[in-house]
Amino acid sequence: MAEEISKNDAGLSSKTKRLLSWPSVLRWIPTSTDRIIAAEKRLLSIVKTRYVQEHVNVGSGPPGSKVRWFRSSSNEPRFINTVTFDSKPDSPTLVMIHGYAASQGFFFRNFDALASRFRVIAVDQLGWGGSSRPDFTCRSTEETEAWFIDSFEEWRKAKNLNNFILLGHSFGGYVAAKYALKHPEHVQHLILVGSAGFSSESDAKAEWVTRFRATWKGAVLNHLWESNFTPQKLVRGLGPLGPNIVRRYTSARFGTYSTGEILTEEESSLLTDYVYHTLAAKASGELCLKYIFSFGAFARSPLLLSASEWKVPTTFVYGFEDWMNYQGAQEARKHMKVPCEIIRVPKGGHFVFIDNPTGFHSAVFYACRRFLKPDPDNESLPEGLTSA
Repeated sequence: MAEEISKNDAGLSSKTKRLLSWPSVLRWIPTSTDRIIAAEKRLLSIVKTRYVQEHVNVGSGPPGSKVRWFRSSSNEPRFINTVTFDSKPDSPTLVMIHGYAASQGFFFRNFDALASRFRVIAVDQLGWGGSSRPDFTCRSTEETEAWFIDSFEEWRKAKNLNNFILLGHSFGGYVAAKYALKHPEHVQHLILVGSAGFSSESDAKAEWVTRFRATWKGAVLNHLWESNFTPQKLVRGLGPLGPNIVRRYTSARFGTYSTGEILTEEESSLLTDYVYHTLAAKASGELCLKYIFSFGAFARSPLLLSASEWKVPTTFVYGFEDWMNYQGAQEARKHMKVPCEIIRVPKGGHFVFIDNPTGFHSAVFYACRRFLKPDPDNESLPEGLTSA
């Protein structure tokens, strides 16, 4: 059984417990790394597979360091929050990277099924979830990409991983793809789930953004974007009202307006608690937004431009209702010199792994058939999934 934790006290430091003794209305941002890890453990209590949670040290850099992702006013070591699930001997390793404004706990509906076939390792990217949240000092797209790619590579070295399947969702897909471009020798297969980064402002479909930006509403929103105003800042700014805002979001997105299997009451409560603490904590990795994407979520360094340099076999997975456009993946495939397939999953949106976990698992197993099946060439696409 997954490790459980007391809802109120377990895993909290003495400093955090002192803060919790204050009246809740006076705690403007009632969260901490301890509370994130505690909320993570409560959420993962749903998972039946045993797991180990650890903070993997990825090194430290002195103030003024020339290493871009270390540049900071502090020389404290950085840690990547990591959960590793029990698996059968000789199972292929699957590393999972979450998307923007998310953390590894978002895969809570998938860990049991995936751990039955893989050695599953899920991480919180640097500056997210329960990982270290150093000051974000990047000032360009190149520096920001290095923040995520290089810290992940240091994590890989610390974990002594050499050959693994890499899965990334949304912004995590962008990071996974950029990592595989830089370090293809470590990645056996790439699975990009609703991946960001395959569109740019030069696309014909970006015309509506240009027109909208010319309106006063568009100008205001574009200014907020370029000022690096993030959704997390809103949650923090609302203080004691923040948890209720997050509750409304999770109830709507994964309940009322779900495109697939809605959350149970327990799942919704635990996910809401977890999401609140990950969003309300210190701003760090979230500040990548304006350096990676322009207003409208168009990549400043589109992956499409690197498609011809791809060296790792790739599977794209999209929910039928995903707002991320799979046509970008189709265009990229035309330029790739490695095997590439695009799978669409019914009853799923951008969070297809939550909306339709069964369909998502089938897509992942099929994508990895050459690692799981003795005769992969004779495997047919599972019923309900479609190729694009």
